[in-house]
Amino acid sequence: MNVRLQEKLQHLPEKPGVYLMRDAQGQVIYVGKAIHLKNRVRSYFQAAKNLTAKTQALVSHIDDLETIVTDSELEALILECNLIKQHKPQYNIMLRDDKTYPYIKVNVQERFPRLVITRRLEKDGAKYFGPYPSAGAVKETVQLLRQLFPLRTCSRQMMEQRRRPCLNHHIGRCLAPCSGEVEPGTYRAMIDHILAFLEGKTDELLRRLRAEMMEAAAELDFERAAERRDQIQALEQVLEKQKVFSADQADEDVIAMARGLDQACVQVFFVRGGKLIGREHFFLGGTAEMEPAEILTAFVKQYYSRTDYIPEAILLQAALEPEAEAVLITQFLRNKRGKKVEVRVPKRGDKKQLIDMVAKNALLTLEQTEQDQQRKKSMTEQAVLDLQGYLHLDEVPWRIECYDISNTMGTETVASMVVFEGGAPKNADYRRFRIRTVEGPNDFASMQEVLTRRFSRARAETEEIEAGRLDPMSAKFAVLPDLVIIDGGKGQLSSAREVMHQLGYGGIATFGLAKENEWLFAEGNPEPIILPRHSKALYLVQRIRDEAHRFAITYHRQLRGKAQLVSLLDEVPGIGPKRKTALLRHFGSVTAIAAAPERDVAAVEGMTVELAEQVIAHLRKAQAAQANR
Repeated sequence: MNVRLQEKLQHLPEKPGVYLMRDAQGQVIYVGKAIHLKNRVRSYFQAAKNLTAKTQALVSHIDDLETIVTDSELEALILECNLIKQHKPQYNIMLRDDKTYPYIKVNVQERFPRLVITRRLEKDGAKYFGPYPSAGAVKETVQLLRQLFPLRTCSRQMMEQRRRPCLNHHIGRCLAPCSGEVEPGTYRAMIDHILAFLEGKTDELLRRLRAEMMEAAAELDFERAAERRDQIQALEQVLEKQKVFSADQADEDVIAMARGLDQACVQVFFVRGGKLIGREHFFLGGTAEMEPAEILTAFVKQYYSRTDYIPEAILLQAALEPEAEAVLITQFLRNKRGKKVEVRVPKRGDKKQLIDMVAKNALLTLEQTEQDQQRKKSMTEQAVLDLQGYLHLDEVPWRIECYDISNTMGTETVASMVVFEGGAPKNADYRRFRIRTVEGPNDFASMQEVLTRRFSRARAETEEIEAGRLDPMSAKFAVLPDLVIIDGGKGQLSSAREVMHQLGYGGIATFGLAKENEWLFAEGNPEPIILPRHSKALYLVQRIRDEAHRFAITYHRQLRGKAQLVSLLDEVPGIGPKRKTALLRHFGSVTAIAAAPERDVAAVEGMTVELAEQVIAHLRKAQAAQANR
């Protein structure tokens, strides 16, 4: 333990709060909360025999710590969840990658809201529903709602610019708020129906629609009455497919789990109005040596800190622990919902049978996922072994690096380096390079620059590590590849090998991949190595090449887009850095500026009507010229 850490342990606050533990590289490796920070943090630094293996491993990597004092333990709980999501610490139980799950967003603060599919949860006052298990599931839900209710689908900017209804209005799919065809109150009532559906309050929604149908019929508004009748029939057809799970018609989340080696699968069944409306599964990593209660406690904290809707009851397979934590989480759930939330563990009856069914589903999902993972691992590792045989390599090419060059007529030339280990991409080791010393479309010289920079850094880092000045874990280029693939033919390969020999890395197996026939070429051998057409080795090489190409193209487009962005606005007289920044901050893009009304552009800070006219005219002229190329 270093002196700095010892001093911090002696001066820990005796208050509630959150603590962050960092390793020697400054990375947050654990986040926790405590009602008494001093006692809780110091408990980690006791005799090793009193600690679990996982805690011992954590303590051995702690180089520094930070504490954040809060006014209450409840505030500490909320902050802990947010920090875990932000830092993704290595030693916390982690709800994996919630961003991969799509949500339905309804911005209720707009006058005429629409449904938006998003993968980002933001504190912007909008309502979020989900997460959904797949993009297909969320698209199906949105499509159903758009069939039931004539919502606008255009963006806010398009709606404000439009003066006449679009085709959707003429076919009955939009109420045309863009042209004032509908009052905000009428549109808001429709949004309330949609929110009720998304919250699972389908019985309440049907009652509303039936009441509106009867009211419209009484007023002899038979067209509106027919619309409500069609909506009711469509909803009833959807609800017929939903199985009744609870006679008390309650809103419940039913949560159970299954454990693997170092991961757990948590299954959630969503019961709304007594009917099952959907289910989700989530994987949590870092669960080795953890009890089910501890895993479920971590899941409940992280999941409900991210989701917008809290049901009236949460049924769990095991009780939250410890008891003080259970009380705190229940209080957090009640505060977020604004009403009472019951968290309990059914011991008998229908609810217990429901828990058992969810647990079985969790186990099936876990087994299927682990089988898929094992199959993919076997396939990729076999592909690596096959590639070793085809290329006659002395050692297994466990780490493969592939390089690609991308440019447009020699401008904004970039290169990519992608890394595969064991046949799978290692995204953390990907690198991209902006070519500095080469002018014009010279891929050979560009490849030489990239490999010079890559292997020069490898040599420098190796020297630093040997001298004890660099931690090997912090090195970015010191780990050498077993195999290098150059995306290009004999010329590219020759340029690459020249550099590698000069820097002392000529012993690394290197092959050029010809783009047309996907043949591999080795140095000094004019004959190509042709991998069997349907071999795993060929698929692996193609995947690596495609990934290098994608990574290079993405970076090139970013740079090219920035260059075009800057040049277009800089060409307008009177538009300096401040006005350019203000315009981009307000509209978000050059395209949006060009499409905006002059009054909106003139309203931006620092702009005038005359300048707005010049900006829009210049941008639209540039767009037209680009379209005619």
